[in-house]
Amino acid sequence: MDVLYEDERIIVVDKPHFLATTPRGMWYRQTALIRLRETYDDPLITPAHRLDRATAGVVVFVRVPFWRGAYQLLFQNRRVEKTYECIGPELPVAPPRHGEATPLDPPHSFPMFRRSHIVKTRGVLQAYETDGDMNAETLIEAGETVAAGLRRYVLHPRTGRTHQLRLHMCSLGLPILGDDLYPRVLDRPYDDFASPLQLVARSLRFVDPATGETREFVSRIPLTAAASDR
Repeated sequence: MDVLYEDERIIVVDKPHFLATTPRGMWYRQTALIRLRETYDDPLITPAHRLDRATAGVVVFVRVPFWRGAYQLLFQNRRVEKTYECIGPELPVAPPRHGEATPLDPPHSFPMFRRSHIVKTRGVLQAYETDGDMNAETLIEAGETVAAGLRRYVLHPRTGRTHQLRLHMCSLGLPILGDDLYPRVLDRPYDDFASPLQLVARSLRFVDPATGETREFVSRIPLTAAASDR
């Protein structure tokens, strides 16, 4: 787990796939948080936000309790510009069953503004979309072709619902390569690391509440079209 930046207040890491951000269930020591606390011998380190275990990329941790709330509020109040990248099928877009998929440069499908109502029930692996007030918004851009039948996509989430990006892509008929939850749950051993989800939190950009400086951190974790289970 590479450290991208650190100062007296924050540590910014490049979290790999399959590493949880915080302890949960069977994952305790093999989490980004516990690794940092052990490395720095500091039990006060706390995440400002989270990525799920399957997603790689930039995560911010706070070292000083006094500043914890300020950095966490950046994410809670949507004052962080987030950019993700993923690999998915290069197929015609399917109309979603729920919500809206609005092309911003018609007749081209992308860029697209995707909005829907996402529900995640505790204890159930998959989230789902249904009719209702829109609570999940993502700007989706199409990038270059990376392999036969596969394309890179750039995702800009405007909200942070659980599995939002995975579900928004899947609902368009473009499930992210290596996804073991969407469109169907795949039963994999917990120690099977052969096919990582090809989704990376590529960059975070925000105004540092402590200094007023604009900060931007960029993940160096590559995407690969070699993942199976497409």
